[in-house]
Amino acid sequence: MDNKLILIILAILLPPVAVFMKAGVGLALVLNIVLCLIFYIPGILHALWLVLK
Repeated sequence: MDNKLILIILAILLPPVAVFMKAGVGLALVLNIVLCLIFYIPGILHALWLVLK
């Protein structure tokens, strides 16, 4: 439970770090970095979706 709470906080503050901690290096991380570079909110939503699924 504590780990999920930390991941949710990281997903809001630093989305790529949360995705890396949840899924490791891969397509999800690259996609999240691209979303964060284009616009920050989609990166947050993607990270939250990945952490909570």
